[in-house]
Amino acid sequence: MSSSHNTAVQPANNVIFHDPALAPVRGASDWLFDCADKLLRFPVDQAISLILSAMGETAAVDRAWMIEYRPDLLRFRNTHEWCRGKTTPYVKELQEVPTTLIAWLHRYMVKEKAVAIYNIHELPRSARAIQIEFIRQGDKSVLSVPVFCDDQLYGIIGFDTTVSYREWASAEVDALFQCARLIGYAKYGNGRGAHRAVLYEGQSPTLYLSMKGVVQGIQPEAILGVRSAGNYTEIWLANGSMVLDSRSLGMWVTLLPQKTFFRIHRTAVINALHVVEVDRSDRDRWLIRMRDMNRTWPVSRSYRKLLRERMGI
Repeated sequence: MSSSHNTAVQPANNVIFHDPALAPVRGASDWLFDCADKLLRFPVDQAISLILSAMGETAAVDRAWMIEYRPDLLRFRNTHEWCRGKTTPYVKELQEVPTTLIAWLHRYMVKEKAVAIYNIHELPRSARAIQIEFIRQGDKSVLSVPVFCDDQLYGIIGFDTTVSYREWASAEVDALFQCARLIGYAKYGNGRGAHRAVLYEGQSPTLYLSMKGVVQGIQPEAILGVRSAGNYTEIWLANGSMVLDSRSLGMWVTLLPQKTFFRIHRTAVINALHVVEVDRSDRDRWLIRMRDMNRTWPVSRSYRKLLRERMGI
C-alpha cells in the first residue's frame, strides 16, 4: 500500500495508520457534502444510517458500520450497519462487547488514527483477538476511523470487504475522517456528549433480531419472554409473533435488563411487565400467563421463590 500520510510504526506491511491532521481531503468530496446534508435534514441516527448506506454503495464495499463506546470505553455496541447484497450483518451480535476484543485496534483509535488493513490474515500476533473476529465475519480488508468530539473518543465508523481484498485510497480515508468528525459533532456536540453516560445507562439497550431476513432493532420492553428451543432460542414479542434466534438462552440472559427480566425455568426467561396471571391452583404445577399470549409457561419449583420476590406475591 502507498500513502502520502505520515504513519505510525507499522506492525505489518499491509496495515497503515493514518493521521487526519497531516493531509487535506482529496477526492470523495461528495461524501462530505452528502454527510452534512443528511445530518441537517434528518434526525441524527436516521442520518447516520443513510450516510453509511450512501458511502457503502459509492465505495463499493460490502459493509459500512458504526460502533459506539460506553462512556468508560470498556465496552462497545454496534449501532448502525449497512450490508451489500447477501453479506451477513453482525449488528445484533455486537452488543455490549468488551473492548478487549478490539484492544489492538482501540489503542490506535484513542490516538485518533485511522487503521487501513489490506489483508486481515496478515495482521501481527498482537492483533490475534480481533483477527479471529474479522475471520468470523468473513472479512478480507477493513478500514476503521475513530469518531471524536471535543477531544473525546465516542465510537468508530468503518468499511469491510468480504468478496475481494481492497487497498484503501488516501482520498477515501481522508473523506471518511471528515464525515466521522461531522457525525461526532452532530451526535455528541453542543453538550450532548456530557449527558451520554446518563442516557447510555438510563435507556433500554436496542436488541437486534433477524425477521424474515431483515435485521431489525427492538426495545426489550417489546419482548414477552424467551425460551430455549434446541440449538435456537424462541423470542416471543408483544405483537404476538415469535422469532427464532441462533444465540443461546444464556446469551440472552446477559443481554436482557435484569430489572424486568428473570428466569421462571432453566429453559425460560420472562418479562415481568407483561405478566397478567400467575396460576397457583395446582400446587405441583404453577403456570404464568402473559399479555397477548394464549399459551401458559410453567414455573419450576427452583424458581418459585424468585417469582414471589419479583412479583410481590
